[in-house]
Amino acid sequence: MPCTRPERSWVQRVVEAPGLAWDIYRSLGEYRNTTDKLLNSLAMASLFTGKILIVNNKDCDELDTEHELSRRLENKVMLLYFGSGECPRCQEFSPVLKDFFVRLTDEFYVERASQLVLVYVSQDETEEKQEKFLKTMPKRWLSLPFQDEFKRELESMFVVCDTPIVVVLKPNGEVISGNAVEEIEHLGPACFKNWEEAADLINRNFLLAEDFDDMSLRSITYPIRRLKYKLDKKMKKEERENEEEDAMS
Repeated sequence: MPCTRPERSWVQRVVEAPGLAWDIYRSLGEYRNTTDKLLNSLAMASLFTGKILIVNNKDCDELDTEHELSRRLENKVMLLYFGSGECPRCQEFSPVLKDFFVRLTDEFYVERASQLVLVYVSQDETEEKQEKFLKTMPKRWLSLPFQDEFKRELESMFVVCDTPIVVVLKPNGEVISGNAVEEIEHLGPACFKNWEEAADLINRNFLLAEDFDDMSLRSITYPIRRLKYKLDKKMKKEERENEEEDAMS
């Protein structure tokens, strides 16, 4: 009767093939590293959990769900721009920052958008001045609503005493630069490469620049929230006009 050799277990095969063992070990390491990066990238979105961020486009789209915020913020270098439209120093710097951002994210300059997001933390005196300033800035910028007191918390968190200030953050919330104004002025878009390496981003070069604007995954309540936002904005405008008329009469 012929003797059949028992089938080797996968453990025995790994032991007998050191190269295979190394490949498995390396794959597990890469998987763990990628998972860690993904978890860290969620920290940035959690910074704005429960908050509203407004997209600087024609409709002033609101990002107020966990999914919308995560999709915009995760796995990106974040810039927090503390500035205003009337600060003389900001008036000099804002066009530089605008050009810097556009050259890294606009499909006219790049085939694929850099993993970069900017949130404008307004230091403007009035909502009208904030709106006037943002009309001159890229539509992909995000901002906090003018009335949101979270702006004060961010100022305290990052020790903002003057403007302009650009705080550069990793996806996990760690600070890369407490104020990158001079770096942006002197190095331009080239400095993003340094931030990208420091941030240890997951490579997502397959995302096209236009994907940045894809809003197809909005929540089912989006149309209702959008209408409410427009009505609230209209009412505030009418209230301001009435107050101005009363003051003049």
